[in-house]
Amino acid sequence: MTSQLNPYLNFAGNTREAMGFYHRVFGGEFALTTFAKFGTTDPAIADQIMHGRLRTPTGHVLMASDLPPGTEIRRGNANTVCLSGDDADELRRWWAQLAEGGVVHVPLERQMWGDEFGQCEDRFGTPWMVNIAQQPA
Repeated sequence: MTSQLNPYLNFAGNTREAMGFYHRVFGGEFALTTFAKFGTTDPAIADQIMHGRLRTPTGHVLMASDLPPGTEIRRGNANTVCLSGDDADELRRWWAQLAEGGVVHVPLERQMWGDEFGQCEDRFGTPWMVNIAQQPA
């Protein structure tokens, strides 16, 4: 098996909702495992998600979990999930769904380097970049 680099997102109790959203955006297969499944007896976190994984039909993998109570979520500008390629229809569809209900920081449009590019933050606070490579002329 080859190595993979997978984004791993953390949420404050709404991983189930967020991963369901990403599943609707990207499709594929996903599984969620609760803290109870791994043996916790703490009722405060028993039903929260210890590990979630989404594998899209194109082979992308996105993972996520709920942070334990008392652990602060610190969103910021240090990490962004980037989607790129030349399947313009797929990438535009993903962009539209991710941006809906979120904040668009850079509209998805042609940039000075020739590609279509945009940046948004989805409704869960996850930052995304989408870059659609243009075919050489």
